[in-house]
Amino acid sequence: MEFTQDYFFCDECDNKDFKRIYNFSMQFHGVNFSDDLIYDRIIDERYQCTKCQKIFSVMEIEENLASYKKKRKGGI
Repeated sequence: MEFTQDYFFCDECDNKDFKRIYNFSMQFHGVNFSDDLIYDRIIDERYQCTKCQKIFSVMEIEENLASYKKKRKGGI
């Protein structure tokens, strides 16, 4: 059985190596039934190219990888 592996490449410099970047924040909002603030903890995950430093969202990478699957299955 033949094995093929496709990589996600940076669209600026064609590098395939990335490092993970996290941003941590809290989002506060009020609610009608209480004077207390409600908060949500938010973690943004992004990936930075190790060569040109361009940053990609997880969604951008997932969409690109999904297009690889579609091409391999003969969808395009």
